[in-house]
Amino acid sequence: MTTPTPTMGPCLSWDPIWCCDLTGSESASGTALAAATEVLYMRSAQRFGICEFTVRPCRQDCADNGNWFGGFGWGGSGNWWQWGGLYPRPYLFDGAWYNLTCGGCSGSCSCSPLSVALLPSPVASIVQVKLNGEVLAASGYRVDNYRELIRLGGGTWPLCQAMDQPDTADNTWSVTVQVGETVPTIGRYAVGELACEIMKSCAGLACAIPRNATSVTRQGVTIDMPSLFELLDRGLVGLYWVDLFISTYNPKGLKARPQVYDVDGPQPFRRTTWP
Repeated sequence: MTTPTPTMGPCLSWDPIWCCDLTGSESASGTALAAATEVLYMRSAQRFGICEFTVRPCRQDCADNGNWFGGFGWGGSGNWWQWGGLYPRPYLFDGAWYNLTCGGCSGSCSCSPLSVALLPSPVASIVQVKLNGEVLAASGYRVDNYRELIRLGGGTWPLCQAMDQPDTADNTWSVTVQVGETVPTIGRYAVGELACEIMKSCAGLACAIPRNATSVTRQGVTIDMPSLFELLDRGLVGLYWVDLFISTYNPKGLKARPQVYDVDGPQPFRRTTWP
C-alpha cells in the first residue's frame, strides 16, 4: 500500500488539448503542463482532478437487527449501546425527538438493512477493496451518493479492524479509491493553452500577449488592455481559453471548494499519511 506525498496542489497534471506545435519542445512540455495545472487548479477553487489513495474505513453502526426501534421496547433485541458504542444523535420521529446512534442501517428508501461505509467524496471510482488481505470482487459492493460504499450480497463491512496491522493482514480492510471531479473539456483546452504560453516564455519566443502589454494594435485598430496585475486581481490571466474556463467554473473567485464539516461527529475513515 502506498500513500501519495502530501501536497496542497493537484495530484496529477491535467490531460491537455494542445493549442500549439510542440515540435522541439517535448522535453519542456511536462514541466510546463505541471505548472499550468497548478495555476488552473487553484484558480478553479481546487475543484478538478483525480487523486488516488487508500483509506481504512469504519462502517456506520446500526442495531443488530437492522431496526432502530430495537432496544427501546418497540420490538427487536439488544440496546443502543450495542449499536457500535458511539454517542447518540437526536432523531425526530412522529413529532418527538429521540437520542439515537449514527443512523439506522436501512437508510432512506431502503426496506432492508444496508451495510454502509463512508468514503472521501466525491468518489470517481473504486480501484479495489481488501478484506482480510484479499481483494473483494467488484460485484460485492457499489457506491451511492458519491461517497457511501454499500456492501452487496448480504455481507457487512467490519465495524472495526486491527489498525496496527497492514491491510494485507487478517482482521483488516481497506479501500483504494479515486476521488475528485474529471477535468471538463474546456479545462483541457485551458491547460493546453497556458502550458503552451509557459513554454514559449521560457524559450524566449513570442507569446500570445506579452506579459507587460497594456494595448494591442492589429489592422490599424488599437485596443487598450488591463495590465497583468489587474487581470490577476480579477482571477484571470488574459488568455481566451484560460479565462473562459475560470469565469465559467469559478465566477466568484473562490479559493477552495465549499465543504461542510461535522465537528462533533466521528471520523468515518482513517487515512495513513506517513510513512
